Amino acid sequence: MELRRRLAVLAVTIAAAPLALGGCTADREPGARPAEGRAAAAPELTVTPADRAREVPITAEVGTAVRNGKVTAVRITDDKGARVEAEPREDGSGWVPKAPLQPKRTYTAEVTATGDSGTTTTRKTTFTTMPKSTKPQITSTLYFAGNRTYGTAMPVTVAFDPPIPKEARADVQRRLFVKTDPPQPGAWSWVSDGSQAYYRAPDYWRPGTSISVRAGLEGLPIGKERVGDSDRTATSKIGRQVALEIDNATKQMSVLRDGKVVRKIPVSMGKPSTPTSSGKMVIMEKHEFTTFDTRGSADPYVVDVEDAQRLTWGGEFIHAAPWSVGDQGSTNVSHGCTNVSNEAADWLMGVTQVGDLVTIKGTEVELNEGNGWTAWNVSWDEFVKGSALPVPAGLRPSPSAAPHPGAVAGGSPAPAPSVRGG
Repeated sequence: MELRRRLAVLAVTIAAAPLALGGCTADREPGARPAEGRAAAAPELTVTPADRAREVPITAEVGTAVRNGKVTAVRITDDKGARVEAEPREDGSGWVPKAPLQPKRTYTAEVTATGDSGTTTTRKTTFTTMPKSTKPQITSTLYFAGNRTYGTAMPVTVAFDPPIPKEARADVQRRLFVKTDPPQPGAWSWVSDGSQAYYRAPDYWRPGTSISVRAGLEGLPIGKERVGDSDRTATSKIGRQVALEIDNATKQMSVLRDGKVVRKIPVSMGKPSTPTSSGKMVIMEKHEFTTFDTRGSADPYVVDVEDAQRLTWGGEFIHAAPWSVGDQGSTNVSHGCTNVSNEAADWLMGVTQVGDLVTIKGTEVELNEGNGWTAWNVSWDEFVKGSALPVPAGLRPSPSAAPHPGAVAGGSPAPAPSVRGG
């Protein structure tokens, strides 16, 4: 009865104000002159794509490499003279158009660099994009919708079908962008099979943070045989601090706000033959009403449930289970879900948000990588090992890590339910 969509993604952070490609200027004082007796060195500037390049992907960026200066003006226009808006990469390696370029169109980029002495160098390149690709697309899904409020453990998740091969992940990751306001930098990490990529900061998101995401994958060459399917964007914010902790030893759920327990709820979890997973997971979906249908599995059944909150792709939920109230707090009788009373389930629906952390401990099995949004189920050191690109060495968790999500933050379409609980 396990149902899990294989998905995957890639990423890189852009954290810079939009640059309407038409003109930044140097911030040097008027009349500044080179030091006396020293020749003014003109900046050396290289721009890509190469002039007169053809068959350029629609995901093309204007790459810049400068010696003895910095880029001070960029202007990109199409073959009708319309200006193309773009944003600079955080590392200064190039400018990324804010939307995919159009197939079979010609673009011109004019870039100016200014040296410390005030001497300028300008380079111009004109290139033509390739026709619309006929190669099969890799389907991507961005699990981060716009205009929502998420919990403090919400990872930005991109899923891929089929999964992204290892050799293509860096290129994909470079087209995954996240900006936070106020700034709280993070990193991307791939699930080992390439089906999902997660972005999170070293610590839980600060309440009130705005997160803007772009998965700019439309037309991106992925390996030799496939291309990306779409360019997606979303902006949402982080809400209040809520976390759930479930202990199999006591059969109790602790509900925490701002790191303080506000309620304890008796639970019944998976019986030994269908145990609940132990680990750190994230609420993925919330349903006031749904149907669990496991026909075709070794233990088939169909049951209607209320106030269900998904924790894994494999079908583990927290939900109302009036049939097990007598066992809640003492005995595990479910098919893997966490059962609570009708009243407790209804109350939880009003307290929790998608993206809240749920920690379960003491059960017979551990949570598998990628079975849900498992970005928090590993340490930061393990998480960054999954990045296909270098991660800044200084990006570390807060020295005084908070015991519960959100208490201190010092670091920088879902599939149809596959259910095994009841």
